[in-house]
Amino acid sequence: MIKRILKVVGKGILILSAVLLISFGIVYLIYNEPLPKGIPGTEADALAEKMLKAANNEAYRNTNYLEWSFANGAHSYKWDKINGEVDVEWDAYRILLNLKYPNRSKVFENEAEVIGNSRKELITKAEGYFNNDSFWLVAPFKVFDQGTQRSVVNLEDGTKALMITYSSGGSTPGDSYLWHLGPNGLPESYQMWVSIIPIGGLQATWDDWKIMETGAFLPTSHKLGPITLDMGEVRGYND
Repeated sequence: MIKRILKVVGKGILILSAVLLISFGIVYLIYNEPLPKGIPGTEADALAEKMLKAANNEAYRNTNYLEWSFANGAHSYKWDKINGEVDVEWDAYRILLNLKYPNRSKVFENEAEVIGNSRKELITKAEGYFNNDSFWLVAPFKVFDQGTQRSVVNLEDGTKALMITYSSGGSTPGDSYLWHLGPNGLPESYQMWVSIIPIGGLQATWDDWKIMETGAFLPTSHKLGPITLDMGEVRGYND
């Protein structure tokens, strides 16, 4: 009897796996796009500058503190940009992350400081969370970061989009993002060619903007297909 049940369960798992594999194949064929070829040069830099101006980059640069959350509030952050420190919280953990010297970070579990073998692992995890989750907040301001390559992509509708490729930095160097901009240069969405997503060209919105206390524009949510990435209570302030 047990063998018969296991045999039925095994067949069920095989069928489910086959269905999921076929479904992924269909989605891949429908949505996957090759990475478009962009043209680097002064036009690309000018388009990047236009985007920065629209999002008020000067105000962003003069913003001392940023607060937000990610993954439906599972990760929360308070970023002290001046001192290069981030208060990262998830589950029972709180990491006072030193961005320049990670080994100097302080790690807490249930308010008790962690000094054992897990400390380094938790710091690395906090860095990974921060790199990913902060990108969804401030990516428009990173288009001239060290290791970035900018190019213009001519779209079929006659408009131009800005391709940013990160050759270094962050957790996943080599990723590319194609920014679709509004008439004034403010981002409306981007398409992603990133290592953690097997389907190239998936699009996420950048249209739910909020003006911070300092005047900088920051997003409060993104839509990626049926998924909404909520950024929580986004704040940018100086005191």
